[in-house]
Amino acid sequence: MTPSRPAPFRFRDCALTILSLGRSAQNLRELRDGIAIVTASSISHHFLEGLLKPAFDDPEYRNDFAMWARRHLHDNILAERLGGIDPMDYEDVETLRQQALDVIEDRLAEIPYVPSVRPGREFFFLQSHRVILDTGLQAATPAELGAQIPRLPAGSIFYHFIEGRRRSPSRTDDFSTWLAEWGEGCARGRKRLVSIDFHLWSLTELRARIARCLRDLPAKETPA
Repeated sequence: MTPSRPAPFRFRDCALTILSLGRSAQNLRELRDGIAIVTASSISHHFLEGLLKPAFDDPEYRNDFAMWARRHLHDNILAERLGGIDPMDYEDVETLRQQALDVIEDRLAEIPYVPSVRPGREFFFLQSHRVILDTGLQAATPAELGAQIPRLPAGSIFYHFIEGRRRSPSRTDDFSTWLAEWGEGCARGRKRLVSIDFHLWSLTELRARIARCLRDLPAKETPA
């Protein structure tokens, strides 16, 4: 009996509503104290949702803590250490929070003073709520999935390729998970997707790279 075809892939989009927590940090110790007590949503926002915020440049570091350390504290060592924290490596936000605190504590123990910033350069703690939207787009075959990628809004790339890894127990993006249902003909595309490090690229750059990975997917394939 011929295996049934997987359900079509439905493309979602997401946007952020951002709220201020009314807390700021003017020096590294205050940053540490803030990270210790702000909501889990705030930690997640500053480590991951920065990719969804409008920006005029492509920063070297993707999380807000690392960018503030480099740009305003002018501490490149701390920025590198904070920037090296991959939120995908942690099972929950509390473990991620503790890793950030450990990095800052170690840095405070190394330096003879507490670095601070001038007024107007404080770190402002924020939190965000994600709004998930249905784009109305879908793909019935692997080839259609690849063809739709260049048309997607940046929020769709974030939702399916980055946030999808947090939702999946196997830490797999939504595209790869769906393609796995289509058999070995899609294995090359899935392997290419795994090789993309989302930390290195903006969402528009990620969209172009994902499109290249999936441009030669089969129009028809026997489902797994």
